[in-house]
Amino acid sequence: MKKLFAILVALVLVLGMVVGCTPKTEGPGGDPEGPVSREVKLKVWAAQEEQELLAMLIEEFKAANPDTTYIIETGVVGENDAKTRLQEDAEAAADVFFFAHDQLRDLVIAENLLEVTVSTEDVIARNLEKSIVAASFDDRLYAYPATADNGYFLFYDNSVLSEEDVQTLDGILAKSNEAGKQLMFAVNDSWYLASFFFGMGCTLTVGPNGKAIFDFNSENGIIAAEAIKVMVQDPAFCVGDNAIFAGGIGSTLSAGVTGTWNAAAAKEALGENYAAAKLPTFTTASGEQVQLGSFSGYKLVGVNALTLQPIEAMRLADFLTNEANQAKRFEVRGLGPSNIAVFNTDAVANDIALRALREQSPFSVPQDVPGRYWGAAAAFGNTLTNLDFSVDIPTMLNDLVASILGG
Repeated sequence: MKKLFAILVALVLVLGMVVGCTPKTEGPGGDPEGPVSREVKLKVWAAQEEQELLAMLIEEFKAANPDTTYIIETGVVGENDAKTRLQEDAEAAADVFFFAHDQLRDLVIAENLLEVTVSTEDVIARNLEKSIVAASFDDRLYAYPATADNGYFLFYDNSVLSEEDVQTLDGILAKSNEAGKQLMFAVNDSWYLASFFFGMGCTLTVGPNGKAIFDFNSENGIIAAEAIKVMVQDPAFCVGDNAIFAGGIGSTLSAGVTGTWNAAAAKEALGENYAAAKLPTFTTASGEQVQLGSFSGYKLVGVNALTLQPIEAMRLADFLTNEANQAKRFEVRGLGPSNIAVFNTDAVANDIALRALREQSPFSVPQDVPGRYWGAAAAFGNTLTNLDFSVDIPTMLNDLVASILGG
């Protein structure tokens, strides 16, 4: 059935291109010189933070294509949730969706993504090479790169914390306690939890055979987890999400570990006290200072393999990620572009948040993660942040690794 469906999709693509190349000789009212109006329905998924910009870009796409009546529905689905939501019900899912690049392998293998056939060469030429690698599988392009900033670093209030303070986790917590404020570091979220383990040189990736490589229960992993255990008991520590960060930075929060998607909120809240830096170092039980690591990655836009409008869906995906709209995404949301021309502008080079991301880059690990990791690591992180230490750290880590490597 999958092979039959693939053949049918290919026929739709070919017919779409033939129709697209056919001269339009009759328009409304029988005008032989006018265009034929047609209706196209599409659904697009994007994160909540993207919705305002997405609505604006959709209207611009419609205006740029007046010969077609587009009915475009939008839905709020974050990049990290796209694969799960798509695979729950691919037929009811969006035609076009934003997703984190580490989901691409699974989406391609499950035949959920269409290979890019619209503007392929242009997409390859206009984007950073690493973003094209991230959007490809077996040397075939399966998505349109949208950003090159899927990582995290430290935003902070420089009226509370100095450049020296933010070099170490101890310095941030001590100064925050003095000011009656807190550092938000969501180590109950498996994405951020990995920072301590990466700092200690632990491995989390998927091998060439598709099997997980994961050693958080090593001696170094135990050291990392013990450091987290110390941090979560500090009064100046708190967990939170995007809403808590946006509402707290500059008031209850002295600093927060998050990414460029929160740059606009931080800048507005902090004003002239707005600052950002790479992640700090943390102190091990032996007194060693260790630089926190992070994930690095890309946000992509893909097309659902079950879309009824493959050509139109790709045209929209291409539009949402072109040079002009990556520039708008940077201007409006502060997101780092994968587009080479935008990436090389002075505005991007001098941006406070993106400069911090670049400083963190040498300590980052490409995001290529086994799917089982996310839920299992979140449960582990929640246990720590809830101050549940009834089970010792080595046992907890052994259980975590077994849940991901086992079966």
